[in-house]
Amino acid sequence: MKTQDAISLTNERLLAIDAIVNDDSAIDVSGPLYLGVDLGTADIQTLVLDQSGAPVAAFLDWADVVRDGVVVDYVGACRIVREQLAKAEARLGQLPTHAVTSYPPGTDPQISINVVESAGIEVSKVIDEPSSVAMLLKMEHGAVVDVGGGTTGTAIIEAGKVIRSLDEPSGGRHVSLTIAGGLGIEVAEAELKKRQGDDPMIAPLAKPVLEKMADIVAEHIQGHQPKALYLTGGGTLVAGFTQVFRKQFPELEVVAFSKALYLTPLAIASYGLQQPGDL
Repeated sequence: MKTQDAISLTNERLLAIDAIVNDDSAIDVSGPLYLGVDLGTADIQTLVLDQSGAPVAAFLDWADVVRDGVVVDYVGACRIVREQLAKAEARLGQLPTHAVTSYPPGTDPQISINVVESAGIEVSKVIDEPSSVAMLLKMEHGAVVDVGGGTTGTAIIEAGKVIRSLDEPSGGRHVSLTIAGGLGIEVAEAELKKRQGDDPMIAPLAKPVLEKMADIVAEHIQGHQPKALYLTGGGTLVAGFTQVFRKQFPELEVVAFSKALYLTPLAIASYGLQQPGDL
């Protein structure tokens, strides 16, 4: 499958996730199921795919239990994962015994593994977040930019191989703090305004933080020549994000996804379907 075909299929599946997220009504499924758990800075997501890679269950909880790749509320993270897995099992009537999880580049993957396995699920595979997206999109050349709640990660792909994966502490939470300061409101309210994106003040307030993220990515790709940047993570949905990156990188194609909040969880779960030798 070529990258453009993979992008089209991915967009279809992102829309499918959006249609079923947090729906615990029972459905009939058959065949093998593939489970992915994404412990993000702003949210925790559990996604189950069928054997074709189509989403059949998806659950998301906004949570402040992870910061910069470190679980700061271990008990809370474990509780949310257990609850999401229980909802997935109720919806599907079954649950895989193994899961895939992920971690920000440069952090300890064992942290995510411990949280998932606390729920009685064995972690069979673990992968850093931007690399999982690169594999999902079948990339030959380019860079994945993964902006979560606390970090900006970049995976550089050359000749179908992930050759570099880096992460820096600047993400959606930093945008929320800037909005809160600029509008004189609480951070929780700023977070809601950021997600809604309909306040015309959000883009100008967020712009300096987004420009800093672009600078981070510019440092990450220095010395390499990616043909395109692929944006993932809820942080990339902040008003003005894509425009800032297209201005910073006029020589590159900047590929955005409308439901990018679900892209990394989809990539993580899809990694369970990968065969040896696949990108």
